Amino acid sequence: MQPKRGSLSLLFLLSFSAIFLYSYHYHSSLHLSQHPNPNPNSFTFTIKLLTFDRIDSLRRCLLSLSAADYGTDPVHLHIFLDHFPNVSSSSPSAADAALEGSRRILRLVDGFRWTHGQKLVHYRTSNAGLQAQWLEAWWPGSDDDFAFVVEDDLELSPLYYQFLKRLILKYYYDPDNYSPDVYGASLQRPRFVAGKHGNKLHVDDETRLFLYQMVGTWGQLLFPKPWKEFRLWYDEHKAKGIKPILQGMVTTGWYKKIGERIWTPWFIKFIHSRGYYNIYTNFLHERALSTSHRDAGVNYGKTAGPDSKLLDKQSLDFNLWEMQPLADLKWYDFCFSEVHPWRVVTSYDGLGSILGSLKKQSIILVSLYRTTEKIARNLVCRLESLGLRNFIFIGDNIQFLHDLSRRGYPVIDSDKLISSISRKLTGLEQSDTDVIKEIGVKAIVLKRSLELSYDCWMIDGNILPAINLFDELPNQSYSFSAAKDVGLMFFKSSTTSLKIWVDDFVLKVVAAAKTMLENNSVSAEDKDFVHLITRTLKDTNSARVWRFDESKIGVKIGADTKHQKFLQNEKKLVFWSREATMDSVQRDLEELDMWLIDGDLSCVSVVCHQ
Repeated sequence: MQPKRGSLSLLFLLSFSAIFLYSYHYHSSLHLSQHPNPNPNSFTFTIKLLTFDRIDSLRRCLLSLSAADYGTDPVHLHIFLDHFPNVSSSSPSAADAALEGSRRILRLVDGFRWTHGQKLVHYRTSNAGLQAQWLEAWWPGSDDDFAFVVEDDLELSPLYYQFLKRLILKYYYDPDNYSPDVYGASLQRPRFVAGKHGNKLHVDDETRLFLYQMVGTWGQLLFPKPWKEFRLWYDEHKAKGIKPILQGMVTTGWYKKIGERIWTPWFIKFIHSRGYYNIYTNFLHERALSTSHRDAGVNYGKTAGPDSKLLDKQSLDFNLWEMQPLADLKWYDFCFSEVHPWRVVTSYDGLGSILGSLKKQSIILVSLYRTTEKIARNLVCRLESLGLRNFIFIGDNIQFLHDLSRRGYPVIDSDKLISSISRKLTGLEQSDTDVIKEIGVKAIVLKRSLELSYDCWMIDGNILPAINLFDELPNQSYSFSAAKDVGLMFFKSSTTSLKIWVDDFVLKVVAAAKTMLENNSVSAEDKDFVHLITRTLKDTNSARVWRFDESKIGVKIGADTKHQKFLQNEKKLVFWSREATMDSVQRDLEELDMWLIDGDLSCVSVVCHQ
């Protein structure tokens, strides 16, 4: 039975107020997952000290570790001494010198007294290199097992452990501040932006703690679950010969130059694919709880000197132990652009704050209905590469939307938004109800957006822009502009559109959708949202719709798509039939150099914009 037209306003009032009350709890529970064993008394802390042939550096590092304040906590020290390279082909004197160097280090670590817990020395039988030293140093014994990895040219503040302990209690064991997206914490002073050619990093003076995707190798605390996940990911990619190439990152240049002697490009590629973050400190005046003396070795051809000033009790001029709630910290990606995770619209009224966070008056509503995850992720990479930030995703796959939202993309949970309305549309098969939900939520989101004075573009997941066409507004004398065959439409917030796009019009759109669904002779294309809206506007004599010149705006890809022809014609977008197979779409997009994801379904490049 079709709902009465006059009932929609009341329906909005009742249903959306109920959803709004639920919205905050739902939003919060998405990103703060309770730890499976929130018992801080069960955690273990182990220092993993990596060393090779720098005995003076090692001695300085050991002394600083020993002088730290551990209270009565047991803290274990595991020392991994790499073997010198094979010198059998060199002179006997070279072999003797290498042997004596290792023996001197062994005498140092054997004689070093560690009173805070277990001391373990692992002396390798052959040269492993820095990558293996890191990767083989730890396999967590439990979800409460933490590793603090230290290279031998580091020096630690006496305050470092008490700070890390409080950080673990706050951001790992406190269920209100735990997120599975945080993989650890770095004590080094943040210095450069990996996605901007290594440009110097700038943090405002008010920020003490923040999250940044980049791993820090100068005093890195590792959480157990993400490290296990990384090791398994590394094994799979290494076994299949997949290289950790991430275009746009300065670390990829390091990998191409140094190769497997370093491990960080592998971890960075993993972090990028998963969307994980690291906690960093900002203590001002070049201060940190760890400093690298940057002694000559794999990373430095000659000694560069300390990178930071060690923070100690005498230099404290702020409350070191004060830690903000996780929800109040700032999050930054590899470009050091601020990311705003967990923007999820679950209510009609809640849409306003999310749209406001996009900071533009023209927004792009991206529909992911009936779109595969693979295609959707490729579209995300394309939008990012074009420097677009003013888009919001609509869909009904809550797991996929959850993943997009935690990565910083705003999303609309259409099931929550439309649930009470869709329940009124009875008598339809489930598949038809899903289509009604799709059409209904799009109409409702557009209604609210126009009310809030936002111009809106609507695109489906089977569209891929070649350029940023969304800043070029269509004919401004029209409130509605459409490219029906492409599936693209523009809605201008104007007196005309606000007068038309009211509750009664939304009901007409839903009723028209129901009628078309019952008509088996109507083609699939005629049932899509753009066709439906343009037809409803025409049938009700509501407003004229300006038609894009579709021959100029885009090209439909298929078996005869030619890469060179597309470039010569300077098309603004490509699109394809929803009946096209996944393999054929991917093949055509690869030919056009518009397939931008890898086997992990993550972007092949980091593209930073000013």
